[in-house]
Amino acid sequence: MTASPDLAIRLRRAAFNRALADADLAAIAPLLALDVVMITGTDSAVIAGRRAQLQAWKREFSAHARMTYVRLPDAIIASPVEPIALEHGKWQGISGGGAAVLASGDYSAKWRKVGADWVIEAEIFVTLA
Repeated sequence: MTASPDLAIRLRRAAFNRALADADLAAIAPLLALDVVMITGTDSAVIAGRRAQLQAWKREFSAHARMTYVRLPDAIIASPVEPIALEHGKWQGISGGGAAVLASGDYSAKWRKVGADWVIEAEIFVTLA
């Protein structure tokens, strides 16, 4: 039996959050499409491709005052005609010690089912606080 798109994507998002918390690049890679695009929340930097995103996370993980990012999905809408889905939610950048939320906002992510797995094709973040 296969999980519904909602459950499958929520499980993949939870795995992504764990990988970010653990600074685990190997766990992040299979969650991203090869041509994934991320638009960051504050400066709207465009990070195109899995390799570029993994390099960005590697730099983030080695930062002296590292933030841990968490995405909290509010809704996942699966397309009835294509193997794609849209995720909406809130994100937070939490201090390395977990003591304070340093930045937060909203995000949207486009997922695509490739074989048996859902992968992120695109994400856009907006910093609101």
